[in-house]
Amino acid sequence: MKILVCISHVPDTTSKINFADNDTKFDTNGVNFVINPNDEFGLTRAMWFKEKQGASVHVVNVGGPETEPTLRKALAIGADEAIRIDTPATDGYSVALQLADVAQQGGYDLIIGGRESIDYNGGMVPGMLAKMIGANFVNTCISLEIEGSSATAIREIDGGKETLQTTLPLVIGGQKGLVEESDLRIPNMRGIMQARSKPLHVKQGVEQSPRSQATTFEKPAPRGAVKLVDNVDQLIDLLHNEAKVI
Repeated sequence: MKILVCISHVPDTTSKINFADNDTKFDTNGVNFVINPNDEFGLTRAMWFKEKQGASVHVVNVGGPETEPTLRKALAIGADEAIRIDTPATDGYSVALQLADVAQQGGYDLIIGGRESIDYNGGMVPGMLAKMIGANFVNTCISLEIEGSSATAIREIDGGKETLQTTLPLVIGGQKGLVEESDLRIPNMRGIMQARSKPLHVKQGVEQSPRSQATTFEKPAPRGAVKLVDNVDQLIDLLHNEAKVI
């Protein structure tokens, strides 16, 4: 089985976020970048298939040279090869189009992406990718078993879970639950040393035009000062007239 894991290069959630150029661009100064958490669950599941079923695992990212440390981390975790598509990740459609080109050329049986990236939270790439390459698709996937060309997937739905039977080729949008958090891999020294000699291919992106564009960003408004109330009638009045929650 040949697996492609889509890796997003996203800011660490502990980083302080700022915007530049009149709030039209994300300011990367001083920001630490990591593997998108939803993708990390998918990568760990791919490593299980590699170890238990002999699958080969490739990782791919759409972005410039600044994303290569993130791909090297994925190689240190255990992926066999990495591909960087050398073009800006401008919007969900363009990212899906670039990934589809790699997927079609590579003949992958299983493509694992995160249900969404934690930077823009678009949640659209895996579904569009599946449509572009004509593969089956399961989103919000929290469990995946594969036997031959058959797959059993469990996904989260409102109020419960749904079990699906499908076939390869398959695209999933993975999330927390696909593996346990305690099973996530941390690169060790041996893996880091091996990653230096593993292939990282740089591929030019396909010609395309973005379908959408971010025009401005805005931070959430700062929280107001805490107001201490020791009178029930006053509390009810504030909740009703000021907070308007009752």
